[in-house]
Amino acid sequence: MNGPIIKKIIESKIEAKNIKTILFEYQEKIVPGQFFMIWIPGVDEIPMSVSYIHNKIKGITFRNVGDATKALFNLRKGDKIGVRGPYGNGFKINGKHILFVGGGTGIGMLAPAVEEANHKNISCTVILGAKNKNELFFEDRFKKCGATVYVSTDDGSKGYKGFASNLAKKILTENSFDSVLTCGPEIMMKKLLDISKNIPIQASLERYMKCGIGICGQCCIGEGLRTCKDGPVFDGKKLKNAEDFGVYKRDASGCKVKF
Repeated sequence: MNGPIIKKIIESKIEAKNIKTILFEYQEKIVPGQFFMIWIPGVDEIPMSVSYIHNKIKGITFRNVGDATKALFNLRKGDKIGVRGPYGNGFKINGKHILFVGGGTGIGMLAPAVEEANHKNISCTVILGAKNKNELFFEDRFKKCGATVYVSTDDGSKGYKGFASNLAKKILTENSFDSVLTCGPEIMMKKLLDISKNIPIQASLERYMKCGIGICGQCCIGEGLRTCKDGPVFDGKKLKNAEDFGVYKRDASGCKVKF
């Protein structure tokens, strides 16, 4: 399905400072980690990871950071958006104990993965990283599904003072995990890849996307890996060979920009 379906917003709620969730009816089956292309009429179409997967109801959680997200942020219950997808590959959730590490709005798309892991009776440890306590969200949601939750903030206003990757390094030395699943700033995920050593890791990448279906090549990372089609969730083996990972991204014109 490559054309948007018009959907009415059934709920719009603030999660934290400049962070909002929008819910809409969507019956397609979705794997945690997949994304939608969301069309804001008259503004733009942008990729959004799925943060809610509940029967017929799906949702996205995002930060108000640019023209498109500002327009989306200002929409309310009853307003309409265009939705196409889901696209991409999601997380493979298996094992006995998984470490989830979310940074910034990457926290949102990890929530359905933790909920699925809980449904499979997998033990979950979750690290939530944010700049400060006012930008944290979904903490109670993770706790409700039985996860052990740790919080890190850059300024120390709540939980561990420092980066989520530093807290993860400490927790990895004290516990045994079957895998690490992560989404957030790419530099954070690159550090996790480096410290996870022999533990399998899956990371969800964010790239500038235009088509969302693997045609335009705008979202390529490394040697021909398309984030929309081959990702957005990649395993550690592929990322170790992707020279752009944690180093470069591309702007709207396709030029490389250093992180």
